[in-house]
Amino acid sequence: MAVLIQIKLNEKLYLRDPQETRLGRSIIQQSILLIDEIGFEQFTFKKLAERISSTEASIYRYFGNKHVLLVYLLCWYWEWTRFQIDYYTNNVQDPVERLKLALRVIVNASVRNASIEFVDEDILHRIVVAEGAKAYHTKEVDKENKEGYFSTYKALAKTLADMIADVNPDFIYPRALSSTLLEMANDQIYFSKHLPTLTDIRISEDNMDQAVTLLQDFAFKMIR
Repeated sequence: MAVLIQIKLNEKLYLRDPQETRLGRSIIQQSILLIDEIGFEQFTFKKLAERISSTEASIYRYFGNKHVLLVYLLCWYWEWTRFQIDYYTNNVQDPVERLKLALRVIVNASVRNASIEFVDEDILHRIVVAEGAKAYHTKEVDKENKEGYFSTYKALAKTLADMIADVNPDFIYPRALSSTLLEMANDQIYFSKHLPTLTDIRISEDNMDQAVTLLQDFAFKMIR
């Protein structure tokens, strides 16, 4: 039996924690699959309700609207990525190796983990790549930022920025490079899959090595 891992997220992202109930977990699981299938623009709570054999009203008891649900899913993935970075770098003392591992995790955190029964990380990663910018490229971004909607993304970026500073304390742009690397990972994966003339890397679902190498080369040439 799968062991339930609960990712702690900002309580303002939901009306009721979906991880605590069977229906809530079904909402998360099926919203990931449905957004991946039809895209966020075509996604509605009505379609999701039909998918889970429930009602729109039951979904609204967990999330105020589909934008907040999208932010919740992205925050879940960002926090999962940070958890993975902490796990894989915990006993690594060399700062260069720590950063290399962290960059590999950023690319490969999408690998399916059977310990989390209601989230398919590889499918969620496709949503992060395709829909991620829609979370904060909105008119409400300043208000939502004050509400802490993006605290998990900022925590992930800080984790990476601290590792960059450990490699070279004199480097003056650790936060800028950190956020650039996070966005680069998603953009280059997206370009490789859909707009290949915009990138030099070629990847597949089960081989992201060129994306890892790109991030590592770019990061260390900038830092040094």
